[in-house]
Amino acid sequence: MPDLTKLLDQYHPAGDAETADVRRLRALLATAGNPYRRDLPLHVTASALIAHPPTARVLLRWHQRQQAWLQVGGHGDPGETDPLAIVAREAEEETGLTDLVPWPDAAIRQVVIVRVPPGKGEPAHEHADIRFFMATGDPDAARPETPDARLRWLTLPEAHEITSEPNLRQALTRMAPLLAG
Repeated sequence: MPDLTKLLDQYHPAGDAETADVRRLRALLATAGNPYRRDLPLHVTASALIAHPPTARVLLRWHQRQQAWLQVGGHGDPGETDPLAIVAREAEEETGLTDLVPWPDAAIRQVVIVRVPPGKGEPAHEHADIRFFMATGDPDAARPETPDARLRWLTLPEAHEITSEPNLRQALTRMAPLLAG
């Protein structure tokens, strides 16, 4: 997986928990022929926290399975191995936003291994989630993929309040200086 390995080589995890998650991800990359395979108990996904920098707002999506407001993203399709391409496709599918760009650049912003509850015929498993920041210039164009996948534009304090996920709160905290600057 040269694309992901190269990105990880440029990434510096913050803290012991994220360092451990990156270590587990590197072990997966070294041992799995295809770390994106959904049948693996730990597999790679990609997600993004979408911002509208002029208004310093972020877009969160309601995830029915997790019963939580989270960032957008998901699994690679067969043959996809570039996490940024995966999240660009997933983000457009989930939000309808066609102008999304990596923001302020294409660097990884967070790596976190998250537990996923059983559902949709899948057992409980883990995602090694590679997270990016993306931006749109047209926030009013956002449309939910399905009626159950509501979207909400929020200020950072509102997003902190609405999400129950500590790792997403970390991502919001990491984005704060970029939106302020």
